[in-house]
Formats: sequence, structure tokens, C-alpha cells
Amino acid sequence: MNNPIWIMTSAFDQLTLDQVMEKAKDVGVQGLDVCVFRKDGTRDDFVATHLNYENFGCADAQALLEKFNQHQLRLSLGAFDNLIGGDPAQRVKNQNHLLRLIRMAHLLGGDSNDVKVGTFVGYNHELGNQENGFQKNLDEYARIFTPIIKYAEDLGVTVLYENCPMEGWRQAGYSSTFNNLTGVLAARKLMYELIPSSAHGEIYDPSHDIWQHLDPSEVIRNTDMARLHRIHVKGTRNVGSVYWGNLYPKMQVDADLAQRAGVPTAQTEWDRHNYEATLPGFGGSDHVDWRGFVNTLKEKGFSGPFEIENEAALSKGTGNMGAILQGFKAATLSLAPLLWELTENGYQYPASGFRELKAGPAQDIPVVTMQELGVKA
Repeated sequence: MNNPIWIMTSAFDQLTLDQVMEKAKDVGVQGLDVCVFRKDGTRDDFVATHLNYENFGCADAQALLEKFNQHQLRLSLGAFDNLIGGDPAQRVKNQNHLLRLIRMAHLLGGDSNDVKVGTFVGYNHELGNQENGFQKNLDEYARIFTPIIKYAEDLGVTVLYENCPMEGWRQAGYSSTFNNLTGVLAARKLMYELIPSSAHGEIYDPSHDIWQHLDPSEVIRNTDMARLHRIHVKGTRNVGSVYWGNLYPKMQVDADLAQRAGVPTAQTEWDRHNYEATLPGFGGSDHVDWRGFVNTLKEKGFSGPFEIENEAALSKGTGNMGAILQGFKAATLSLAPLLWELTENGYQYPASGFRELKAGPAQDIPVVTMQELGVKA
């Protein structure tokens, strides 16, 4: 199979990109999913900005490609925010930021170098609270993303959606925790029908379906493999709740009433479902059957990168750099016998597997906005 293993750089938010590249070589991975979140964004969880997106041109792109070639690493870009809902002013900023990243990916060679752009879609609850709210969100997605995907297609870039429902994106007083349209397979399939272009696809994270009580292998068997370009490596331990069940999130009630009744309630917005983020091979077992999942991907012919997204409570959650590195190394070693060939030195990714990144386009292109694409806020 020999799929490469990459690192998502969000766990190294306190380091420079050069420092992250050194860590990547220490861990023994083959690429980076470089996080480039807005510096003035509203998210404060698992975000990082490892490139200067405000001043990025052809010369910067070429220098970056050369640096990655020197380290024998590949790359993609990503920023994951709400693009169809939330505060209207922030949503437009998020949309324009995605356009910036698409332009940057183009300057880095785009699809010819397998430089993709990762994103969320988000969810518009003003529409969602109405009758047929899910369909209205699909329609809003099509309105916003049709010109975005056309722009990406024209530049030879593919946009990828991650499947996290972003359950903590609303205050705990709300009963719904579905905050990202791409959180279920049905939505993703409907989205591709609405925008048939091949210039968008997905990053699949099996942990998000585990805590929805789904078998990730079954999801893969029903996925259009032409749309699947990345796998996020993140495990989960489901702990269940005899008080709230496994179908609905914990509901917010009067704190004194809950204490008197002996009923547990959400301590934060992210404490709505009963699971803990983990990494395979680090700090105990998780509820992803990684061997079965990888075998399903093999059967389906998946050849893309496995990107370790470190949000594990025992690793990134500690804030300790040593534990963060240990988590990455443990996950890499755990995946190695599933993905790489056995050699006299153990399971190794073949040196011949590295493909040098080609030079990007010589001509720069201007930054564009949604307004310039003809989309009304």
C-alpha cells in the first residue's frame, strides 16, 4: 500500500514552519498539512497559522517548494471555519480567506503537486431552524460554493471538506450539535450532485463517525473514492451516558437543579457528547478498528496520505511538547505495519516514494474576493 503519513500542523501552533518541518523529520513522516487560519479569526481551538497569507506571491511559493523538497516533504494547505453560517461579517471573511488559500495552492502547483486546500462548510442555523432547514442549508452551500469551486477548478486546485460535525460550535443551551454540513455522508453526496465539478472532495476522519455510532469501513464502502483524497488519523474513546443516551447531546439545565438531581451536564460546549479524542497506539486502545479500516481502504484502492491530526487529550491536550511528539511518533509506529512494507529495518516508507515538488506557475495572479466573484453577502 505504502501510503505516506503526514502531520497536520495545528498541534504545533507555538512553532514556526521551519521548526515544524524539523519535528516532522524527527517523527519520520512524509508531509505536512499546513494550517493557515486567519490571524483575526474567531476560533481558538486547534488552530495555527504557519504561512504568511497576506503577502504570498510567486517568489514565496517557489522558495517554499524548494524548502519542502530539501526536507523531502509534501504539503497541502488548510483552514477550517464556518463559511455559510455564523456571524455574517465573519462568514464573508472566512469565504475570502478560502479564496486566498486556493490562490496560494495554485502558486504552489495545485493538483500537479497534490497541493489541496482543506476547509469546513459550516452550517446556517437561521435557515436550519426553519422547516426544510437542511435543504435550505444545501441551497445556501450551492450558492456560496459554486463560484468558489469554479474558481478552484480554473486554477487547477481541489478543495477538500472535512467531516467533523463541529459539535462545540454553538452554546450548550442549544439542543442541536450539528454545526458543519459535511458531518454526514448523505450531505457530502448531495453536495457533489449540486456541484458536479471534480475540483472538490473530502478529507475523511473516522473518529467523527465512531461517536455517531457508525462503522467507518461501511462509510468508506459507500463513498465515491474519486472524491476521497486524505484520511485524518484521530481516534476516539466512546464512554456513553446512562443519563443522556447516545442519540442526543447533553442538554443544559439549571445547574443547582442538576446537582440536586445528581445529573451530569455539559461543562463546556465541547463536552456535549460522550467521547475522548485519542491517537492510535498512544495511551491505550480506542474504538476505531484501524486494521479493518485500513484494509477497507486498501480494497477500495485509496493511495493518498494519512494525516495525523493530534487533538488527543493525553498528547496535544497536555500542552507538553514532549507528549505532543510522543503522540505523533506513537501514531506513526502504530500505522507503519498497516501502511508500509516490511524491510530489514522494520516497516519503512520507501525512499523512492518521495516525488519532488515541481515549480509552480511563473506568473502571479491577484487576490480575489467573493464580491468580485459576484456573490452577495
